[in-house]
Amino acid sequence: MKIMMVGDVVGSCGRRVFSKYTKKLKQEKNIDIVIVNGENAAGGKGITEPVLSELYGAGADIVTSGNHIWDKKEVLSFIDREPYLIRPANYPFDAPGKGYCIYPFKAQNIAVINLSGRVFFDVLDDPFQKADEILNEIKNDASIIIVDFHAEATSEKLALAYYLSDRISALFGTHTHVQTADERILENRVAYITDVGMTGPADSILGVKKEIIIKKFLTAMPQKFDVAEGRGVYSAAIADFNDSGEAKSIERILIYEE
Repeated sequence: MKIMMVGDVVGSCGRRVFSKYTKKLKQEKNIDIVIVNGENAAGGKGITEPVLSELYGAGADIVTSGNHIWDKKEVLSFIDREPYLIRPANYPFDAPGKGYCIYPFKAQNIAVINLSGRVFFDVLDDPFQKADEILNEIKNDASIIIVDFHAEATSEKLALAYYLSDRISALFGTHTHVQTADERILENRVAYITDVGMTGPADSILGVKKEIIIKKFLTAMPQKFDVAEGRGVYSAAIADFNDSGEAKSIERILIYEE
């Protein structure tokens, strides 16, 4: 089975690029399931119901998120009834939504777990302990287990991947909007990449207009972050799994619009 994780979709440019390439890649690469991080998909921060529908219509099967999941307050009105929109599982227990989902595909169940890092982040519950808890709950419910670890520190991402390496099928890092070139198979079974990257404006600084970020560095003053426009970049990773849930390969995808 082939599963593609698409890196953080940013704004209308990201949605356009996601729509432009996803179905084509599914056909060309024989991809079965598409997971996309959509926490920046609505105006650069947060997600709305129409934007979620747009992602599904463009080829997404499961939508993960991160620290910007609550930035559009309307998400509170629909997150509890969306079975395949998930938020970091290590938010406090009474937060809306859920931190993992089980996605049925043909004769298999695929679990997708969303976790948030704590290094350089607002401190949430321990992602290592939360992963233990969830994996104990679902150990008999899914043959393939995917983790979207939305985190800043490379060491934290790799540490979690090794910690879970005997219990998961893949760990895809998200959040930094910069694709890393360290895709590999850990312990002969787990597909890993530190960060899948960004699907959004290519000629930007992490999706934001360049001049805004430059001004922030020059002045050290707060700035309103406006999403850039223009040509886009599509960032993803594709992992192939055997019937036992072990990763056989992982491939990076990085496409710049002409």
